[in-house]
Amino acid sequence: MEFFIPPHGGALVDLRVDEDRAEALKSESKGFPSLTLSQRQVCDLELLMNGGLSPLSGFMGQADYESVVERMQLADGTLWPIPIVLDVAANFAEKLEKGSKVALRDGEGFMPAVLTVEDIWQPDKRREAEAVYGTTSDAHPGVRYLYEQVGDTYISGTLEGIQALIHYDFESLWDSPADLRALFRKLGWRRVLAFQTSKPMHRLQRDITLQAAKEIGGHILLHPTVGMTKPGDLQYYARVHCYQAIRKHFPHNLALLSLLPLAMRMAGPREALWHGIVHQNFGCSHFLVGPDHASPPATNGNGAAQAFYPAHAAQALVGEHQDRLGIEMVPVEEHRYVPRRGRYLPLSQIERDGEEAVSLSEAELKERLSHNIEVPDWFSFPEVIEHLKRVCPPRSRQGLTLFFTGLSGAGKSTLAKIIYAKLVEAGGRPVTLLDGDIVRLHLSSELGFSKEHRNLNVRRIGFVASEITKNGGIAICAPIAPYTAMRRAVREMIEEHGAFIEIHVATPLETCEARDRKGLYAKARQGLIPEFTGISDPYEEPENPELRVDTTGLSPMEAAQEIYLYLLREGYLDASGPDV
Repeated sequence: MEFFIPPHGGALVDLRVDEDRAEALKSESKGFPSLTLSQRQVCDLELLMNGGLSPLSGFMGQADYESVVERMQLADGTLWPIPIVLDVAANFAEKLEKGSKVALRDGEGFMPAVLTVEDIWQPDKRREAEAVYGTTSDAHPGVRYLYEQVGDTYISGTLEGIQALIHYDFESLWDSPADLRALFRKLGWRRVLAFQTSKPMHRLQRDITLQAAKEIGGHILLHPTVGMTKPGDLQYYARVHCYQAIRKHFPHNLALLSLLPLAMRMAGPREALWHGIVHQNFGCSHFLVGPDHASPPATNGNGAAQAFYPAHAAQALVGEHQDRLGIEMVPVEEHRYVPRRGRYLPLSQIERDGEEAVSLSEAELKERLSHNIEVPDWFSFPEVIEHLKRVCPPRSRQGLTLFFTGLSGAGKSTLAKIIYAKLVEAGGRPVTLLDGDIVRLHLSSELGFSKEHRNLNVRRIGFVASEITKNGGIAICAPIAPYTAMRRAVREMIEEHGAFIEIHVATPLETCEARDRKGLYAKARQGLIPEFTGISDPYEEPENPELRVDTTGLSPMEAAQEIYLYLLREGYLDASGPDV
């Protein structure tokens, strides 16, 4: 093997312009339309600029996009499995023409690059979903993101990088491909095994990477994804502390830790191939591929099982294209812990030898942490568990959001106020009530009741609730929140930081109408109030809420007791605290 593996396509791309050109673009940019990039777009831009996505020299044009979707290769025939595109809203695209310059900005207004437009087109998203994700179902989180978050128009052109994106956290752990290649050369690392993950590492992952490194006679790059990851993944600050802790359990000078700003698509087999290309660009000679590499979570947000790709499908696709890669796959099968042997073994060996084996799933680990139950020594290292305990405290001490949803007049606000009063009275965690009417008055007074404005209002509520939850408080929200997609987006926003408890106040429409003292339902039936939920606009009932309460025939205190007893039973309240 060569001392250094060449980048995919033969050369490492660097899109940063010289200082004079950068200053000229900064001066001219006052007249450019600005595009504030999404988190995914920022991640893609960073890897485009530093060569992590070589040989791409910018966001894909239409010819490359079509070729990648249909044939998993660029228009020139170079292997490439994932579309890397710049999506915009249709009304933004209407202002552009060929030759237009666009200032690309991050969420803080910083301008890392300028795009000179060459291609503008509308993609067929269903075709893209079927080809890239293998399904058109929005139950797949990657497809759902494509349908709900990605703009309807794609643009591309010449990309000029002005300045590298800045990271203010873990400054010493961010490396460009050129940085890592120079470091590997300095250290004399000829063979480097990349291990990419979006989860904390435990004994199993340490053992697998260590064994694989021994087999190839190489070193290890711990290269965790810290851009956009999977729903339910632990926020990356906590994960990085876990990686730093576990690195101490590798032999001295065998492993390096570097953070990868990659936005996962959860595209399974295609994404595994893409990860291999990215790691090759960072100078690695080998990369680990597990049986379910880059697949969506095994369960959805409500705990229901889901599987979009067969086991080992990612390994099969990478193997099929191995001769077109400069990096070599190291396939790994499922392992479990065998108490009699005191170590992890491949599942095939366990079945062959008839061994008794045990395992601990991610959900079971979270359950143990949330209920303050000891984690067995065979599963992880004490330092890692201590870091996890800090961000996953027992339920009675963690931040949470109580999200009431239901028709107007169902009793949401009344129940929310009762629970709020009782939790404040009990003391402990700070409690904030985010009632729908109050939020509209103070945060969303300019919004109407169109679907777009309702979504925006609920997203604002979700953002505030996520900040409260992140800081260990209790947020109580009581909007109507009629659409499944909006509630799911809020759940994903909050569960990164704490617990999300959806409470469907399932009072029937006829009961809500009978309670309507303001006559809103009557006006809606007369057509005087447009887009009224339950009459002229649908209410999409939650399929799997944590709790469902029908207030028909119940007093407010009786209904509130059902919520209180649920919180007590599930451990979210201190059992030794005052009665509600």
